[in-house]
Amino acid sequence: MKKYLSTLLLYICISYTMVSVSGAVVNIITGTKTSNSNTLIMFGLCVIASFVLSLNKLFDELSPLLVIILQYVIVIALCGGFLLVLSFFDPISPKGWFEYFRSVTVPYIFIAAIYYYSLYKEAKEQEEMIKEIQGK
Repeated sequence: MKKYLSTLLLYICISYTMVSVSGAVVNIITGTKTSNSNTLIMFGLCVIASFVLSLNKLFDELSPLLVIILQYVIVIALCGGFLLVLSFFDPISPKGWFEYFRSVTVPYIFIAAIYYYSLYKEAKEQEEMIKEIQGK
């Protein structure tokens, strides 16, 4: 459990850093500014996406492409619910909902790429260890 939580925290930190830096670059280029609430919402979306991706072991029987699509749908649903709750405190405009889909998709792509690369790397290491054991 400790390893799971440390890995999850690592994915959250990496994804949030990448999303924050990307957002800062876009804001510099376009000349726009971000509020503190937007920054906290970005963090919440990164946490949700990282958590859903960390549940990958539950979908071992399915094809990888189906797992990626299923996880994306779950992420969209959870993040939509998160923003729906937040919209009771601060209304979201119709353009804001479009921005939400974009804001969820971009971090999800970053997080998924990092996560699935690390799984691939881990599987390669395990395959090499199996070959080494079989060779002895």
